[in-house]
Amino acid sequence: MEEHGCCEKGPGYATPLEAMSGPRESLLYVTCIYTGTGKGKPDYLATVDVDPSSPSYSKVIHRLPVPYLGDELHHSGWNACSSCHGDSSQQRRYLVLPSLVILKFVTGSGRIYAIDTQKDPRAPSLHKVVEPEDILKKTGLAYPHTAHCLASGDIMVSCLGDKDGNAEGSGFLLLDSEFNVKERWEKPGHSPSFGYDFWYQPRHKVMISSSWGAPAAFTKGFNLQHVSDGLYGKHLYVYTWPGGELRQTLDLGDSGLLPLEIRFLHDPSKDTGFVGCALTSNMVRFFKTPDGSWSHEVAISVKPLKVQNWILPEMPSLITDFLISLDDRYLYLANWLHGDVRQYNIEDLKNPVLTGQVWVGGLIQKGSPIVVVAEDGKTWQAQVPEVQWNKVARRTSNDPVKFRRKAALCDKLTLQCMG
Repeated sequence: MEEHGCCEKGPGYATPLEAMSGPRESLLYVTCIYTGTGKGKPDYLATVDVDPSSPSYSKVIHRLPVPYLGDELHHSGWNACSSCHGDSSQQRRYLVLPSLVILKFVTGSGRIYAIDTQKDPRAPSLHKVVEPEDILKKTGLAYPHTAHCLASGDIMVSCLGDKDGNAEGSGFLLLDSEFNVKERWEKPGHSPSFGYDFWYQPRHKVMISSSWGAPAAFTKGFNLQHVSDGLYGKHLYVYTWPGGELRQTLDLGDSGLLPLEIRFLHDPSKDTGFVGCALTSNMVRFFKTPDGSWSHEVAISVKPLKVQNWILPEMPSLITDFLISLDDRYLYLANWLHGDVRQYNIEDLKNPVLTGQVWVGGLIQKGSPIVVVAEDGKTWQAQVPEVQWNKVARRTSNDPVKFRRKAALCDKLTLQCMG
């Protein structure tokens, strides 16, 4: 959490490689949710001590509950980051927590929380709440998801639909540095058909966003028929940056269903990145072509496993979150259903190589009724290690994508700890 390498400059670092040489973080902030558990408690932000020299290492040292029930905290972002490194007036102080879901029986969920981590980094406090009524009134947007800081000092948040859960109402919200609602970022008539994650690469004057599904569909639980009905996405949307004009839509086809997390390489001169396609368990690489347009190809495909005692004879891996190392050498992805985290060497972008794998959970670990059937007919289960003398909890569900929103939070923590 410390502001390393920026004593006389803005937050973050001048380059990704400079960030790699800085000291490691001592704290992690993790969103934790009660939505769907029936416990009637508000979601909270957990502070985890990750300083190996600390007596409370690897433990939750603080919990900050939000004031309301049913928010479903999801992704998180910062008010300022390395995008503002050249501006000494900026500080990486506030954690931005969008609340994904608007529920008719919960008044006002869909908020965005600003959390102050500077007063006491080990025990952050609530700074401000951006209410959904203000967002709707000024922009018509709802279901906030991904927050990214901009070099201008503004904060940009992707939104997945309108107040009624229609995907056609998706777009990008701009907040100013005081967390006041400004406007939509994209130009009128240039909204995406679906919303989810986004990433920008200023040197190439481009922003690319991904597509999950219509909130009216995914808030009710996953139904495969909704994919055929066109209620889930398979496209990437290519925008001018910072202009906000939709210039190209990439159809990923049947190999790119439900493209979720999207990342450019960290090197700002590079014109390529990856997106994880959950339903088809593929990592798709996108890149700029010589004529200036954008194209894509499947770079990594995680094969389904033949299983017994599950709802289907084959179990997809269901890629949720992924990260790219700061030197752009490795890609780490989490397979939620299978329960493994994988490391791929991506120095040859067209031919990633699996170089590491660790089992941390999932549905096929030892003790589960579900077993994997190998090609020779023998069955096996994954051995999950103990952490702090506790086995990693096994998450089970007969509706594997219904709880993907919750599982992504656990997978994100796993990836952060591996980094």
